[in-house]
Amino acid sequence: MKNARARSPMLRHEQVFDQPHTDSYRADAKLADPARCPTCNAAYRNGRWTWQDAGADAVAHQCPACLRIHDHFPAGYLSLKGKFTPERREELLSLVRAREAHAKAEHPMQRIMAIEDVTGGILVTTTDGHLARGIGHALRDAFRGTLEINFAHDENLVRATWRSER
Repeated sequence: MKNARARSPMLRHEQVFDQPHTDSYRADAKLADPARCPTCNAAYRNGRWTWQDAGADAVAHQCPACLRIHDHFPAGYLSLKGKFTPERREELLSLVRAREAHAKAEHPMQRIMAIEDVTGGILVTTTDGHLARGIGHALRDAFRGTLEINFAHDENLVRATWRSER
């Protein structure tokens, strides 16, 4: 029994360092409330970013989404694979943009950073992994195909791939 007690503090100490990596773009401490992002005008109120008015007394503070966009450092990658006709491509991108608009209305940190044509398809990068995953699910639900999602918990990163059936 004495041996178990001797190891106990060491185990607790090791567990502290084994916690998953947190998002380096999120503030470690609570921001001054209210705050306003000078780039996108999102307001930080009551511990979260919203699209509400920040008020005249708001402190200027760059939001995590604008920082990611500035640094070109996505939290989500969504690959759309397959050969798309021009009509089909516009239909897919219309759904991608509509899903972003819906998510961004409620969650200001969920934005598309870029939509690029790449070999074999389209690459969508996002400021939030939840958005990449959500768009992937919307594509699968609307156009069928297959969806593969990989989470890198230690990096706060989502990589999703949607493949069309045709």
